[in-house]
Amino acid sequence: MRKIDLIVIHCSATRADRCYTEYDLTTDHLRRGFSGAGYHYYIRKNGDIKNLRPVEKPGAHARGYNARSIGVCYEGGLDVNGRASDTRTDLQKHSLRVLVMLLLKDYPGSRLAGHRDLSPDLNSNGEIEPEEWIKECPCFNAGTILQETPVNPGYFI
Repeated sequence: MRKIDLIVIHCSATRADRCYTEYDLTTDHLRRGFSGAGYHYYIRKNGDIKNLRPVEKPGAHARGYNARSIGVCYEGGLDVNGRASDTRTDLQKHSLRVLVMLLLKDYPGSRLAGHRDLSPDLNSNGEIEPEEWIKECPCFNAGTILQETPVNPGYFI
């Protein structure tokens, strides 16, 4: 088993008003020359968690970090006009939180980061700031996932 110490959150960078299935994602990654979907998990708008790549196999989602990370992607990330935005549904937020909790339990001590948080620290101040992001993905602060609560917690019981 490979050493895992990083969980990286991504968005699919697709519009909130469009459907982007796990099949679409895998097809797009194959077209880009990947051996399959680059992420280990994909969370659909309805909250379904799809397994795309075995955790034992390194991902293809964050250059320089794939060997030791797990990639989790959610469907969306762009508003209806194509601008970066936190488009997660309540069901996605719930599923993402549960999945991250399970992964952190399985891989204790792992760091949780958004793809944007892996951008280079251009001004060397020890902090990755918005102006340094290579991309905005996942369009929200991934470090807050565990603090998020569903709008209506009773809905998920």
